[in-house]
Amino acid sequence: MLAFLIFLAAVVVMIAICDCIVIVNARGRTVSDPAELTAGQTALLLGTSPISLRHTRNHSFYNRTAAAAQLFKEGKVTRIIASGGDYSLEGGRDEPLCMKQCLVNDGVPPDSILLDYDGTRTILSIRNAKEKYGCDSVVIVSQHYHNQRALLQADHYGLHAIGFDAAPTPAFIDKSRNWARERLARVKLIAELLID
Repeated sequence: MLAFLIFLAAVVVMIAICDCIVIVNARGRTVSDPAELTAGQTALLLGTSPISLRHTRNHSFYNRTAAAAQLFKEGKVTRIIASGGDYSLEGGRDEPLCMKQCLVNDGVPPDSILLDYDGTRTILSIRNAKEKYGCDSVVIVSQHYHNQRALLQADHYGLHAIGFDAAPTPAFIDKSRNWARERLARVKLIAELLID
C-alpha cells in the first residue's frame, strides 16, 4: 500500500512539474485580441474534428476556424495553414478539408488556405510549418490550453510563435475531458523533448 501511495505521489508531482513548465514557458505569449498582433503573418490553425466524441457539434473546432477567419479579415494573417489529419476512412472527418470549408464560408479566399494533412499531432503541425512551409514565425490558432503546449513545441523547432486563443468550448463535459487529456499530453511532450 505504501509503495502504491509513493508511486501515486510521484505521478502527481511529475504531472504538476510538466504542467508548470508549459505554463511558465507560454506566459505572456498568447493573446485573444487581434489588435495585439502585427499584420501580414501566417496562421497555423491546429486541427480537431468538427464532431465531438459525443457525436455533437465540437465547439472547439468552430471557435478555432472562426478565430482564424477573423485574423484574416482583419489583415493580421495573409495565409492560413489548416493542419490536421484525414480520418474519413476510419469513420471520422477530413479535418483540413472541414477547416477549409468553414474558413471559405467565413470569407477567406480558398487560395489563401494551405491544407496540411501531415498534422496528425500538434508537434507535427509545428514541424511542418517550419520545415515544409518555410515559416520563420506563425500565429498558432487554437484554445489557450492547446496554444500553451504548442508554443513549447515551436521553441523546440526554432519557430517563432505567438498563440491566438480561440474561445473555449462551453460544454462542461468537453472542458473536463480536454483538461484531463491536456495534463497527460504535457507529460508526453516533456518526455519526447527530453528524449529528442
